[in-house]
Amino acid sequence: MTKSKITMQDIADHLQISKNSVSQALTGKGGVSEETRKLIMQTADALGYVYNGNRKRSSDQEEKEESTGNIALVATDFAFSLRSFFGEIYLTIENEVQKRGKKLLIQSISKQMLTDQILPPFIEGREVDGILILSHLSTEYMNTLIDTGIPTVLIDHHHPDVEADAILTNNRFSAYRVVKYLYELGHTRIGYVGNLSFSPSYYERLEGFRLAHYELGIELNPKWMISDALEDQEFIEKRLQELDEQPTAWFCVNDGLGFIVNSTLYKMGYQIPSDISIVSFDNGQLSRLATPKTTTMGVDLGLFGKTAIQQLFWRMEHTDTPHMELLLPTTLIERDSVAAPRG
Repeated sequence: MTKSKITMQDIADHLQISKNSVSQALTGKGGVSEETRKLIMQTADALGYVYNGNRKRSSDQEEKEESTGNIALVATDFAFSLRSFFGEIYLTIENEVQKRGKKLLIQSISKQMLTDQILPPFIEGREVDGILILSHLSTEYMNTLIDTGIPTVLIDHHHPDVEADAILTNNRFSAYRVVKYLYELGHTRIGYVGNLSFSPSYYERLEGFRLAHYELGIELNPKWMISDALEDQEFIEKRLQELDEQPTAWFCVNDGLGFIVNSTLYKMGYQIPSDISIVSFDNGQLSRLATPKTTTMGVDLGLFGKTAIQQLFWRMEHTDTPHMELLLPTTLIERDSVAAPRG
């Protein structure tokens, strides 16, 4: 192996078994036979796997670790900067942790930490009982956190290669409801604005958008599918001005894009909603600052924080239970940016 740091996934790939089996063996949990456990331990030693905290545990030497009284919350610098969205989640988490008599330890993960796979000292030293990951970190870094064996819950992010519980918005059904709502008002020419490379949530919203079109028998127009959108006025202006005709409604995957689409269409001479309707997502400040105020899918940020804490504390007591994803509902908040299409 030429990798600088051997992970549980490397061991799993080498033995052609699941990463979960490797984790169970290396952290002393049940679920694998003693023969498999020994094979995994031998392979880990041969490959040079570094045991976190220099602890090797087998079925006959399991340790009951004492509670540290601490919970970790980690996120990128960028995620922590989005106070209008993640700020309320963080405040709810802090409050819920305190209610349970624990202390919240917070670490912003820099680009350098991501690149060099540097863990926060209180996680490296196993000074926390659980880890909350807020929004997106690199898949490799998230797996490095999970490889510590400390119970971990993801908030507003998930990935097929990350084996951890996740608290998510029900993105597919929410986008489906947007299209159906517009369809019931008479819209059949609906566009999508989002960036699929930015977040799995935006891809899922596109899936819900497509599903609604399929079930309702509406034709999708590829020209109205802007799936590489940047939250940039110049970018949106260029893309919308290139169209030979506009849809009667735009679905924007967040309020920032909804705000920019609104102002761009206004500059192009369109009236909202008499000419074109707009629906966005998140119920953030920009949806309320827009003129007219934007109809949006509201996300209960407090519920995100409460559910994440409930799941983490449950996971800390049920470490061997299969991982799960919990989908939280949204609420359609009708404002002034939507009307029935003309004609």
